[in-house]
Amino acid sequence: MEQISRNNKDRLFCFIFGREENKRWTLELYNAVNGTNYTDPDDVDITTMEDVVYMGMKNDASFLIACDLNLYEQQSSYNPNMPVRQLMYLGRQYDKYIKRTKQNMYGSKQMTLPVPRLVTFYNGTVDMPDKLLKLSDSFPLKSKIADSDVEVTVHLYNIRSNGNSCLVEHCRPLSEYSWFVEEVRKNQKTLDLMDAVDKAVGDMPEDFLIKEFLIEHQSEVKNMCLTEYNEAETMQMFKEEGREEGSKERLIRQVCRKLRKGKEYEEIAEDLEEDEMEVKDICEIAKDYGPYYDEDSVIDAILRVELV
Repeated sequence: MEQISRNNKDRLFCFIFGREENKRWTLELYNAVNGTNYTDPDDVDITTMEDVVYMGMKNDASFLIACDLNLYEQQSSYNPNMPVRQLMYLGRQYDKYIKRTKQNMYGSKQMTLPVPRLVTFYNGTVDMPDKLLKLSDSFPLKSKIADSDVEVTVHLYNIRSNGNSCLVEHCRPLSEYSWFVEEVRKNQKTLDLMDAVDKAVGDMPEDFLIKEFLIEHQSEVKNMCLTEYNEAETMQMFKEEGREEGSKERLIRQVCRKLRKGKEYEEIAEDLEEDEMEVKDICEIAKDYGPYYDEDSVIDAILRVELV
């Protein structure tokens, strides 16, 4: 298997909808999601953070328009943990926004913040209805969810050409992107990935808005498709190994539970009778996810480090 690219961290979705030169397509997608009718691409302020990565890739697209801070993610496999991931990304975005606008979170004046709009576009192979993903879905069943001081809602839309979302009908670039992804998958039944991409680009109708852009960046598009393909294949490999062994994942979960109790790595290693340096390495990565130490997020982060 070819290694995941260190230099090309965009997903194809972000490459199409998250670039300054394609603000008109980003605006059209925003209008489709929100039922608005903005017409000036200059209303879109791209805010995607280059240094926030997951599995070697940066988050897909974020942008400001009017009073909205929009965080858009594309997923080819269903991930019920998007609310906590988006919450963590939102926190970093707010920190960036506060510094950019020179506001003082410690002052007596009420700050003004944009309204978060959290969206995941799903185009995997498994049928999935449009749905709302909530942070409270991760809370223990016996907890009083209504008493929670925090709730996060992510709107998941199925954007497959045969999906349930009407978004593809109201956003032409999104419809064309969905068509392209489906064509690549269909072509892969008889061709290798690179040839499958070339054929999909060649077979794309001439009146598609994104065709000229994909042709112009065809080499980059192929690299991004390869990166995403390798990511999905590698994650599946880890999942299969986890089902067979599971010892590393179990250790990470045990360490996270100890960290939530305020224990240091030396004490945790002693309690679990595990190698102190291995526990220390886990704690070093997990510290970015405190004080709750979401176990799945920490596992994902450690897998990401092992892949790079």
